[in-house]
Amino acid sequence: MPGGRLTQDDRRQIAEGLAQGLGYAEIARQLNRPTSTVSREVMRNGGPGRYHPGRAHRATELRARRHRSRGVTAESAPAAGDVVLDEFVTQFVAQITRTGVPRTAAAALACLYTTDSGSLTAAELAQRLRVSPATISAAINMLETQGLLQRERDARSRRDRYFVDDNIWVHATMVSAQQVCELAAVTRRGAELLGSDTPAGVRAYNTSRFLDFVGHDMVESAERWRKLLQQQRTQD
Repeated sequence: MPGGRLTQDDRRQIAEGLAQGLGYAEIARQLNRPTSTVSREVMRNGGPGRYHPGRAHRATELRARRHRSRGVTAESAPAAGDVVLDEFVTQFVAQITRTGVPRTAAAALACLYTTDSGSLTAAELAQRLRVSPATISAAINMLETQGLLQRERDARSRRDRYFVDDNIWVHATMVSAQQVCELAAVTRRGAELLGSDTPAGVRAYNTSRFLDFVGHDMVESAERWRKLLQQQRTQD
């Protein structure tokens, strides 16, 4: 992969890629750069929804001047572990985005997963992702709808905190299972309306059977995992 700083043209291509809805990995391939370079560039300069190539380039030049003026120190050099973590976050966000979750919501989920507490406020998420409170609010609402995070009221600050824990995927799976079962009911109704003697009716009927099967299997798997976690905690 080529080294060196991103150019103004590189940043314009990043902005165009974001506007087209491309993931960081695809943008990086077009630039022949590491994916982590693109993800850090975007998150450092406003996030996916606020990235602007001109502002990003000026901000980078300003940081470089400040860096030269105070000199390079051991504290200012990035740790190897940070690079590895950046790669993980990039992969995590890209994979979650492929499931249909918007990029900002996926980035918020990654922030929660990479904190030891697994808990942050909306203001903390907005600060980390460098996006507006309204953008974070929309991301949180989407994640809550999918069961991918939960909220609790902080008695001291009187603010909502959003968190993930060992049970969050169980909850998310249950939400998905309910949606699958509801779709099964709709397609079953469609089969009745279309008639069992028509190709469309048979197709709808088979679809409903499959969705019922998958939905029930998801519920059973989630329940088995929940019981397994409870047993592990009891043993510990």
